[in-house]
Formats: sequence, structure tokens, C-alpha cells
Amino acid sequence: MLSGKNILIGITGGIAAYKICELIRMFKRENANVRVICTPNALNFVTKLTLQNLSQNEVGIEEFEIPDFKPEHISYADEADIMIIAPATANTIGRMANGICDNLLTSVFCAFKKPVLIAPAMNCNMWQNEIVQGNIKRLQECGYEIIEPETGFLACGAEGIGRLCSIDKIFNRAVNKLFVQKTLSGKKIVITSGGTIENIDPVRYISNYSSGKMGIALADRAFELGADVVLVSAVDVKRKYKVVRVKSALDMLEAVNNEFDNADCIIMAAAVADYRAKNISEQKMKKSSADEISIDLVKNPDILKEISMKKFNKNSPVIVGFCAESENLLENAKEKISKKGCDYLIANDISRSDIGFSSDYNEVVILDKNGIVKKLERAKKYDIAKQIFEVIYGQDGADKNNRELCTFESC
Repeated sequence: MLSGKNILIGITGGIAAYKICELIRMFKRENANVRVICTPNALNFVTKLTLQNLSQNEVGIEEFEIPDFKPEHISYADEADIMIIAPATANTIGRMANGICDNLLTSVFCAFKKPVLIAPAMNCNMWQNEIVQGNIKRLQECGYEIIEPETGFLACGAEGIGRLCSIDKIFNRAVNKLFVQKTLSGKKIVITSGGTIENIDPVRYISNYSSGKMGIALADRAFELGADVVLVSAVDVKRKYKVVRVKSALDMLEAVNNEFDNADCIIMAAAVADYRAKNISEQKMKKSSADEISIDLVKNPDILKEISMKKFNKNSPVIVGFCAESENLLENAKEKISKKGCDYLIANDISRSDIGFSSDYNEVVILDKNGIVKKLERAKKYDIAKQIFEVIYGQDGADKNNRELCTFESC
């Protein structure tokens, strides 16, 4: 399956280093060419001879071993199709996040322009340290994919999150990366994300609990599939694709209208405030002796409905809406899609604590304009995003607004 593919594996100094021997074997069984780079500390856990025998290649350790007059870090970076760093220690993660190139592995990482998978493994307290999490976030913002550690018994004797994820997961994620089809190449996908903010005065506002994670996951997936992505975001996010930062519902409507004419698909994943203050105070409102106050609210524009009404010919973009419901999920979603006029409506249940706002997981029901329904079972929001694009565009990336979905009952 992997004949002709060049896999570069970076191993750092963690106890889980021994598990990477099996990962090398899995790639070799599929006829991939595997090269390995170790940090010097990694050799405290696994030997160079073992890795050379398994990979059938020399193992890189020292930065200034220069065969054939090639700078070694550039040579490794040019030859590989994908780089996997596992286990990634807190130390190496910090170096990579801050562009420190003080060994062969970090130098290769800095020069690598193709897909990189990073699988951290460390003590639970180290993983939860704010500095480590900040470094993880910075790597994600730069487009590197983190395969998060799992919860379980750790080598230090503690119980918690920090175990290296399963080798099968790393292998499968790498294969998916290697064979991802750029099915959305040439398409412009506009996605809204986050909860809008409606000012009351300079220090107070109306908003909601939306984290923006679902919209960001959709944008990341669209970018991976080769789309020209525009993320209209009410939360701060840094990505390689275009991000338009907005605040209020009116800001978001203007941004979406600006991107509408040449868009192929618009996905309204943002949680837009239904109302805004009629009059915004220019000064902070002072507390008075009254036990109650009243703030006049006016309705915000229904952005999803407005852009759905702009569809006037077959070249207009596919419009996808989201709705958050706390009861009668399917019934409310069916009513909304008929009122909004969008091509698809994706409904999620916000009453559940294991999915939705701020969670990394979601479970949704997708309705199309013909009333056909598909349920996507609970999964990571990125995996939900992958399935959403499969519904909209099909496996081959072709537009398929009339593609049959299963009935809700059969899902």
C-alpha cells in the first residue's frame, strides 16, 4: 500500500520510545521506505542498532554528519513525504513551538514543509502545564497536527492523561494524510465560527458559550482538502488560511456578504446572537439604587436566512446552516430548514455535557432541503467535519445536493 512512500520518524527521549519499533515495522510491512531521526536522549530508551535493523536505514542523530556534501537536515526534509514525531516530549515540543533548532530532529522539523504529525507523551502534570498547552496551541495554529495522548496508567506510576496514543492511530492517521485527495481544490469555502458579541456598554455585552471549535474544525478540514478557505471568526484564531475577525452579528453579516459572490459553499457554524442592545452606551452604565433595570433589545438579522435568499441560480453557493437545540432536536431542525431555505441544516443537542459548546466532541443530525436526514454519531469535531464534507460533496468531491441520505430511523 505504501510502496514508494518515504516516512520520516522522529523519536525523542521518552519511555514510550520503545513503542515506535512496532510503528516502524507497520510501515515496513506496507513496503514504505522508513528513515529515523533520534534525539540523543532517545537512545536511553531504544538502541540505534535496533532502529537501523527495523528501518533498514542509517539512523540520524548528530546534526553535522553530512554525507554526499548535503546539509543533513535539508536532505531529510526534502526526501520524506510525511514526518511523524513520536513520542514527542514536553522538551522537544517547546523547542519546535519556538523555532529552536539545536539538534538534528528540531532542525529537520523546522525545514519540513510537508505534513507533520506530532504524538506527545509525558507525565499528566506536564501535559496539563499551561506552558506546554500554550506550545501545543501554537503548533496547531501553525498547521501541525497533534495526536493527543490518552488517559491511563503512566510509567511514573500516576494515573491520568499523558500516555502515547495507540500505534494503530498514528499509523492510520499517517496513511490518511498520505492519501488525502485534494477534492475541494479550486473551490472557495466560507465558514463562520464562534459566538458573536453584542455590546451593551464599553465593558458589558451579550454573547453565548460557543467556543468556535466546530467551525475551526470544518475550516481545517476544507483547507486540508485543498479548498480556498475563508474563516469568518468571532474568536481569535491563527491559521494558514484567511481568517476574518469579526465581533457582532452585523459585522459577521457584512463579512459573509463580502465573500458571497465567488463562494462555492458557505457554512454558518457560528452561534449568532438573536438580539442586540437598541442603544449602546458610550460610557460604562453605573449601578443605581434600583433593584431592576431594563435594556431594550432589537432583533439581529437572520444571516442564514438572508444569504439563503440570495441564491438565485445554479451557480450560487451551497448554503449550510447550524442550529443548537436543547429539546425536540429533529422536530425543531425540520421546522428551521423550511424557514431558512438553506441546502443543509446541521443540528446538535446542547443539553448534553459530553458534546457541543467547548467540547472537543460533537454528535449531529444533518437535514437536507428535501427533508432527508443523516445522523453522525459522537466523535471528535474534526472527524465530524470530515463526515460533513462527505455528505455535502461526496467521497469524490463532486457536488451532490441530490445525493441520498439515510432516514433518521435507519441511522
